[in-house]
Amino acid sequence: MSRKTTATKNIGKTDKTSDYRFFSETIEIGRISPLSFLEAGSSDYKEKHFYWQNADRTLTIVGLGHAKIITSNEYDKRFLEVSKRWKELCAVLIKEEKDIAPVLFGGFSFDPKSIKASKWDGFPSAYFVVPSYQLISKNGQMFISINLITTDSNAVEEFDALREERDRLIHIAEVNEFASSIKPIVSGIDEIEKDSYLKAVQDVTDQINKGEAEKVVIARSLQMNFEQEVSSVAALHHITSEQQESYHFGLQKNGQLFFGATPERLIEIVDGQAYSACVAGSIKRGKTAMEDRELGEELLNDDKNREEHHYVVNMISNVFNKNCSDVSMPKEPKLMRIRDIQHLFTPIEGKLVSGADIFNLVEELHPTPALGGVPTNKAMEVIRREERMDRGYYAAPIGWTDSDGNGEFAVAIRSGLLDGDKAYLYAGGGIVADSEPDKEYDETWVKFRPVLRALGGKLNG
Repeated sequence: MSRKTTATKNIGKTDKTSDYRFFSETIEIGRISPLSFLEAGSSDYKEKHFYWQNADRTLTIVGLGHAKIITSNEYDKRFLEVSKRWKELCAVLIKEEKDIAPVLFGGFSFDPKSIKASKWDGFPSAYFVVPSYQLISKNGQMFISINLITTDSNAVEEFDALREERDRLIHIAEVNEFASSIKPIVSGIDEIEKDSYLKAVQDVTDQINKGEAEKVVIARSLQMNFEQEVSSVAALHHITSEQQESYHFGLQKNGQLFFGATPERLIEIVDGQAYSACVAGSIKRGKTAMEDRELGEELLNDDKNREEHHYVVNMISNVFNKNCSDVSMPKEPKLMRIRDIQHLFTPIEGKLVSGADIFNLVEELHPTPALGGVPTNKAMEVIRREERMDRGYYAAPIGWTDSDGNGEFAVAIRSGLLDGDKAYLYAGGGIVADSEPDKEYDETWVKFRPVLRALGGKLNG
């Protein structure tokens, strides 16, 4: 029986436990550029695409079209709601054993209780999609899957139409040469509420010295203006080319692309084994190898940065001890060096206990002290009071999971919201008792650089 005949036969069956039927079919293809596949769908799926690449570039995922959208505006149950609805879909999944597991991709807002007016009004508290067309490049092999989630009795005809469209997209990606665009022409950069940011850092430092919190992360934003609209594919091309050591992501919704190149993994699950990274404390890169080494040693021995890192290690290790067995973690941090910045870094791993899934860990890990503060609840209160913006999905979990329970989420820092001929960039830092506003301000410029550079901005403030 042919591959197509087998899949079509399965499509005729209905699972009586659900109104939905979830069909997935995978073919292996020759190597094409994932961004070329994204470009192939840039016209017909302009508002319906995503991009993901892990830090070691062994996995790239591109999604075009929406087989299903899962959203939530719940304050306290958004992680549970997304997990529950995904498991319900997976329970009615029909695919062959050799087919690649379907992916659910998306993100959460940093603070679902934020009520500030913002550019993020089109993004709900949680937004996830199952793509109609899913490209996965993994360890040198490339696969494209069709995902169909339907209640329609004419599913066979619908699936055949998806096959034809899949083949059209592959052909375009194979024969049309992807022309990497020049960087956008920047017409201006506006620092949003700079004075308010500097005042907030000082006010928060004063509050910490009064014992109201131990650490609070305060962020700020820039607005970039361009001479013309910037395409999502161009933005993703430039940032993936320039930030080699990072997680790359792009999530398109309602004409806006949230994208970035983050160094920080929140959680990864591979065959029941969970991995995370404690990343906090930072310093610039040196102009020479010797200066770079000296700055790294300074970071490793700096009390403020070690304290900031210690908060993150404590929090993440507590979450792992609750949700995992056989937890292991080195006693001392090491350096993570990426293009513009050095961080203190401590890896951690453990075996996921029965009943836990990736959304359980994402919920308990967010926000880490590196993005929120210590204690968490108090820090969030201070952020809501002192920051003059809504962070949206900045500093929040973004990533994927699949029908096998594997997945990976990163912390969406070094990121921006691209909106036509404008972009909004975000950066912040941990404020502790001895923080100085001017130094914190300078550090945000280092953190703006990846997105700023990718969009054609200058490297200094």
